[in-house]
Amino acid sequence: MGEQTRYIDGAERRARLALRHRLTPAGRAATPEAVAASLVALHGTDPATVYLAVGARLGEPARAVPETERALYGDRTLVRMHGMRHTVFVFPTELTAVVHASTGLVVAARARAALVNDMAKAGAPDAAWLKEVEESTLAALGRLGQATATELAREEPRLREQFAYAAGKSYEGVHTVSTRLLRLLGVEGKVVRGRPLGSWTSSQFRWALAPAHPELDPAHAQAELLRRWLTACGPATEGDLKWWTGWKVSDVRRALRSIGARAVTLDEGTGYVVEGDVDPVAAPEEPWAALLPCLDPTTMGWQARDWYLAPELRPALFDRSGNVGPTVWWNGRVVGSWAQRADGGIAWRILAGEGVGREAEAAIAAEAERMTGWLGDARVTPRFRTPVEKELAG
Repeated sequence: MGEQTRYIDGAERRARLALRHRLTPAGRAATPEAVAASLVALHGTDPATVYLAVGARLGEPARAVPETERALYGDRTLVRMHGMRHTVFVFPTELTAVVHASTGLVVAARARAALVNDMAKAGAPDAAWLKEVEESTLAALGRLGQATATELAREEPRLREQFAYAAGKSYEGVHTVSTRLLRLLGVEGKVVRGRPLGSWTSSQFRWALAPAHPELDPAHAQAELLRRWLTACGPATEGDLKWWTGWKVSDVRRALRSIGARAVTLDEGTGYVVEGDVDPVAAPEEPWAALLPCLDPTTMGWQARDWYLAPELRPALFDRSGNVGPTVWWNGRVVGSWAQRADGGIAWRILAGEGVGREAEAAIAAEAERMTGWLGDARVTPRFRTPVEKELAG
């Protein structure tokens, strides 16, 4: 008979989540770098999410904005770049080579081919012309340090060229070379998002040259990325891993074998943990509450979410594209949502049908007060708005 795998129930998975994602008061971090390392990646599609995710996990949340800006734009210990699933994340700088080799190379090849093909269909200049513009743009960015697309176009006017896209189809439009090319260079790991134009909540940003990194073997890089993520988020199913990475299932399976991952039994079926992580994990000693932002890496960490998010709550918490809005957590479960009002106050609502009790409500209210204090005069509107968030914002 084969060795019987250990069963890990939902309660233990919630305990692991709380401890490893620094969501308990005792487990909060001292720096944004520590937060990012614990989570592997912070979602960066909505710029404010990075700061809110850090603030929720710092022992001194008032330091979330200045310390995250230091890490991103001063010390460059964190980098905002394209990663898994063609999505923008913030990674520890030492992971940029791993992300690029494990995920970016395949996506980048497709993106370059698509751009060349779209330009050819529109009768725009060819790949050789595009390469010239690319090299000139990177040289200009090297001279300027950081620059917006408009500023780069002053140095390289060909970035202003336009071409028709998907002519004759319902989604046809006109693309500017700068928009498509800079995005492509981001996917290829040649440029990264720089300091925003305005405050930390701004979606307008500058571009900067990507930090130099070694070229890694893709299979080794995939193994390393999966090992880090499974350490932070395991156990997880093969489906979770395929969804989070955006890889082919064959890549996921090869990486699991490479790191010697151990199989366990979950309510969803077979799951995996890193070697040495099979032993039981006890729940935190004290109950905890958290207010996490839209697209928070904990809420978006797994494809199968029933063990921490009841299916009946999803219509109120997600937009039509599957982006999660702000969430209220109690002891490892999503129980409601929150929003910032125009006056700066935090409004929250419990959505869980059975309620959560007075202890939970008091802890959630304390977290709302904590957030109100460190946000100060800043006003945050999620980029992807959900029904309940809009209602609470008023």
